[in-house]
Amino acid sequence: MSGHRDIEKILAELTLEEKASLCLGSDFWHTAPVERLDIPALMVTDGPHGLRKQPAEADHAGIGGSNPATCYPTASALASSWNVPLARRVGEALGVETQAEEVAVLLGPGVNIKRSPLCGRNFEYFSEDPALSGALGTAFVQGVQSQGVGTSVKHFAANNQETDRVRVSADVDERTLREIYLPAFEQIVKEAQPWTVMCSYNRLNGTHTSQDPWLLTTVLRDEWGFDGVVVSDWGAVHDRVAAVAAGLDLEMPPQLGWSDVAIVEAVRSGDLDEAVLDVAVARMLRLVDSATTEARPGTTVDYEAHHALARVAAREGAVLLKNDGGVLPLALSSGQTVAVLGEFARTPRYQGAGSSQVNPTRLDVPLDELRAAVPDGVEVTFDPGTGEEAVALAGAADVVVLFLGLAAEDESEGFDRAHMDLPAEQVDLLHRVAAVNDRVVVVLANGSAVLTAGWEQDAGAILECWLSGQAAGGAVADLLLGAANPSGRLAETIPVSLEDTTAYLNFPGDSGHVRYGEGIFVGYRGHDAKKQVVSYPFGHGLSYTTFAYDAPTVDVAGSHAGGDLTVTVTCRVTNTGDRAGQEVVQLYVEDVDASVARPVRELKGFTKLDLAPGESADAVLELASRDFSFWSETVRDWVLEAGEFVLHVGASSRDLRGSVTVQVDAPRVAAPLGPMSSLEEWLADPDGRAALAEAVGTDEEGRFTGTLGDAQMLTIIGNFPMQALAGFGNVPIDRPQLAAMVERLA
Repeated sequence: MSGHRDIEKILAELTLEEKASLCLGSDFWHTAPVERLDIPALMVTDGPHGLRKQPAEADHAGIGGSNPATCYPTASALASSWNVPLARRVGEALGVETQAEEVAVLLGPGVNIKRSPLCGRNFEYFSEDPALSGALGTAFVQGVQSQGVGTSVKHFAANNQETDRVRVSADVDERTLREIYLPAFEQIVKEAQPWTVMCSYNRLNGTHTSQDPWLLTTVLRDEWGFDGVVVSDWGAVHDRVAAVAAGLDLEMPPQLGWSDVAIVEAVRSGDLDEAVLDVAVARMLRLVDSATTEARPGTTVDYEAHHALARVAAREGAVLLKNDGGVLPLALSSGQTVAVLGEFARTPRYQGAGSSQVNPTRLDVPLDELRAAVPDGVEVTFDPGTGEEAVALAGAADVVVLFLGLAAEDESEGFDRAHMDLPAEQVDLLHRVAAVNDRVVVVLANGSAVLTAGWEQDAGAILECWLSGQAAGGAVADLLLGAANPSGRLAETIPVSLEDTTAYLNFPGDSGHVRYGEGIFVGYRGHDAKKQVVSYPFGHGLSYTTFAYDAPTVDVAGSHAGGDLTVTVTCRVTNTGDRAGQEVVQLYVEDVDASVARPVRELKGFTKLDLAPGESADAVLELASRDFSFWSETVRDWVLEAGEFVLHVGASSRDLRGSVTVQVDAPRVAAPLGPMSSLEEWLADPDGRAALAEAVGTDEEGRFTGTLGDAQMLTIIGNFPMQALAGFGNVPIDRPQLAAMVERLA
């Protein structure tokens, strides 16, 4: 983020009051200018699936009245494409529109993990898995920023619910944070260097993230190397001085006359070192420099091309959950009738509610698109499904296409869902329609996962389209009629019941706290560990063609100790059907024997192959040391334990087509031994074992005698800390001897 301004010179010329002003916005959407030093105000706007720039006369809450912009599929739909290059293309298009509107930073993407399917904002987030979220988020950020505008990766961190979102403390152990909730942010920061990162509303383990130095400085900057601006979510700052000290550079919207005054007074009183403030101001100046030097006045937008891209994204994000008897694609001929039922066919729901709501440049209506695309002589009838006539139309039709889903009031920013069910009247309509027609296709429009177990038996096919943007109607027609082949895969598990979800007993918390009691066992990790039946597993999705997998092979290069371990898995995949299609090849890693609880298997790589009928191609997936590691709470670092790993290649987390075993070598890593280390830990450590042998003695063959040589006794006292055993009598070591042993090993 280098530029043409002399940051140090400007810093020296700024007054204390001007420095304070630069760390606050000037209004709801703009940073603060300093006109005498030619520092302009920058505009930021909401995203992430479309630009939401508000004119000056828009509402004060910052929700309605935005300029027209292309509405792309929401993150839940884009993630289901599992298409990294597509995510970048969407980002590039959004970057162009952001430039054209003279906006400096697009506030997105949202990469929070879908801890619970009830989170009201899940439509804005990619996945329940950090590897998928990180890969797509990185590509999206790279795409946007390639156009000379910034992004704001949000919401950092552990913002996984809307209930009490500004006050609730997400109580999460560090291993769970490191393995589940932070990796997507980490990958984006390291690989894409977003211009800004947005802190979340919530508290993390008791501290508001806006003033959490461990999160904003130790982890984000010192460990990951982030050099951009940390901006608050709108209204997330409660103590501006503490936030500056923690590493938060920009407060939005500004609490003018309060936060700026607090900063000035804190510096003058000595409570805030001006050098700390200068660091924040310098970051703001670099942001201004980047935005002004990267500005491209006169940028124009090809909205037709962007609409076409939105249609591609909507097609690729749709997931064919079920297709019994090959009811899809619809094979229609003159004289046949298609009964289209459900208001969503005529009044589509294509985006979420709240701060991400876009004013689309145009809108494709599914009913209109279907009528335009069916063969000549095919009649398309319609009924909204609110009366008995829908059943009559269904009974007279050759096939029924029933549009179901969630209304805007069922899921939105600001509140969480109470259940995962479709509206009862919709399910009732499906039951009545299925009673008179055995060829029923259900098309779903919803931002968050809905349960299917209570009604899927009445549907021959289920097409999950999510909230797929302004081109959703055309995309649905393409998929139903076979002009496009479904290639989406689930980015989140569809459970049999809400009670099966791993966070069920700990969501949304109470008394100001939500305990992440499920730990790392989020989504499919938890379902697999509990061996639960699910309706549709993570990674699942059907196609109009079929794919065969050869046995995978593996090649190991480098070493963990040398820092260059590369494990390459190759699997040849063949399109064995009669039409072109795309297959998402997924790679899951299983640790056969770990010293800590680990998931049964974890997604660590994927690729999307586009294959013609009969065509074969190699899926080549690379793993590094981190992909085999877990976060150790004792060592406070990533640890790779030497041993056997099974690498599974498949079409979903539960459709594994082939596996290969690899032995990975790594030096032993353990926490330093101390008085509170257990006897077992001392015996497992080579140096500790030698120290014990020297202290208590061994027989001629080097075996321990007495208590330490009694296997049965070791099972009883092995987990006792050495400090507790010193003085027991049956372990001949006293406190002074133990202290001397610890000192020698230090």
